[in-house]
Amino acid sequence: MSSNPSSRFQIAVVGGGIVGKACALLLAQQGMQVALVAPRPAGDTARTDDYWDSRIYAFSASSQALLERLRVWEALDPARVQPVRDMRVYGDESACETDPSPHGDLHFSAYAAAVPQLAWIIESGHVERVLDTALRFQHQVKWFDDTAEHLERDVDGVTLTLASGERVRANCLVGADGARSWVRQECHIGTTQRRYRQLGVVANFRCELPHQETAWQWFLGCPEKLMADEESANGEILAMLPLPGNRVSMVWSADEAHARDLLALTPEALAATVAQVASGAVGARFGALRCITPAQGFPLVLQRADHFAQPHVALVGDAAHVVHPLAGQGMNLGLRDVVELGRVMADKESFRHEGDLRLLRRYERARTTDLLSLTAATDGLHRLFSLPGTPARLMRNLGIRTVGSQGLLKRFLIGRALG
Repeated sequence: MSSNPSSRFQIAVVGGGIVGKACALLLAQQGMQVALVAPRPAGDTARTDDYWDSRIYAFSASSQALLERLRVWEALDPARVQPVRDMRVYGDESACETDPSPHGDLHFSAYAAAVPQLAWIIESGHVERVLDTALRFQHQVKWFDDTAEHLERDVDGVTLTLASGERVRANCLVGADGARSWVRQECHIGTTQRRYRQLGVVANFRCELPHQETAWQWFLGCPEKLMADEESANGEILAMLPLPGNRVSMVWSADEAHARDLLALTPEALAATVAQVASGAVGARFGALRCITPAQGFPLVLQRADHFAQPHVALVGDAAHVVHPLAGQGMNLGLRDVVELGRVMADKESFRHEGDLRLLRRYERARTTDLLSLTAATDGLHRLFSLPGTPARLMRNLGIRTVGSQGLLKRFLIGRALG
């Protein structure tokens, strides 16, 4: 054990992504002394007009409100922020028709919902850079450009030993370090996990035709080779999200073998494949596509930590839960964790310290309903569109048409999406 004296904080946040940085910034703005433990990002590479991060997130109204509260939103470059005015979701019968029925899709409109936009599409890296700047000016946060290697807990708090040998002492440790959370593992918190046997293939494209500020999603059904094997059946999903200018960002949830084939394509072949699928599913919407970022793939899982809170420890973001990306709500869930943890800390009784288990369980209980409802929706839809056979296909697409015709239900779903 290092003999270096411990620096003492009320909160220590481990994790340098958007959720971790937003958490450190919010708690500091509430007057707490916060340690952020995460390696600082490498220097920015040269930015050109066609340089776009592959990691793109759809930020809901609740996430925008948090970033505005943190005084980060107004610092974002408007040229890198794309509002979404419409969303169109197509069932897998549309994927089999060259001229699908105009009533065969689920259409969400900002105009019909009486809101300026349904969401904003922003690059992860751009948001992180603005958060980095805000943290540099926040004197309540001490940023340790380091990694944590050892964790000790006692009745009074948590001590982190960093790779440098420095020690950080805190009343409460917040794990915001992703799906493979080191904090979660060190605290022996188990997870419930289900692999989807899919990869999310992401890439950005310049498109020939305007995207009309619309987010598109197609349920493509199961690849034919998997149809006979119910255990392997996995409905594929293609989403195209608008970016500023005539650009779109793709997220293709594909069977692992198919995903590897997609990743092996040249940029030109990938663009042609995506354009062909999008055109065949719903008519020529984008025209010719040109790939402007290398394709990347990441495994898709459904995961939930057995506990979000222990004495002196709380989990937020992907450290606590991972959902299927079909609803684009993973980042928004994590930021709602941050908002709720901040509320619990702001409302705590004066006689409790930040690591009190009774306090942290308030946070855990408050997040349960939101997480369960979104998990049920995303996982349920994925299972539904993975069922093989014509009867299942007819029933689920009838469901899409029914929801599309019910204004009250559509408004409820829009409200959920807005957060």
